[in-house]
Amino acid sequence: MDTSTAQSIKLFIVSATGLSKDALHIYVGLTVYLTLMAVVRRGRPYVGWLVVFALAGAGEWLDRRDDIVSLGYWRWQAGVHDILNTLFWPTVLTLFWLLKCPKQTNAQP
Repeated sequence: MDTSTAQSIKLFIVSATGLSKDALHIYVGLTVYLTLMAVVRRGRPYVGWLVVFALAGAGEWLDRRDDIVSLGYWRWQAGVHDILNTLFWPTVLTLFWLLKCPKQTNAQP
């Protein structure tokens, strides 16, 4: 069984950091989200959430392809688990921001 380039990179990161794949999903999702929130700075946390969702989906699409090539079937439950891990903190922070920050209106006193 050949290991794809994407899987080789993941395995290298796991061995270099000493973290589990689940932990890496959490850290990557949170890092991408917070970086985008620092760059966007417009009070639009859903933009960061959507980017994290798109990246998580793209990563799982690569995993799907690798699963089919190496195993003959797609482990979709593992993909859903990974996406939920990746989106957990971005979702919590987005919901917190949406609930805590009142809508700003353009009305002048």
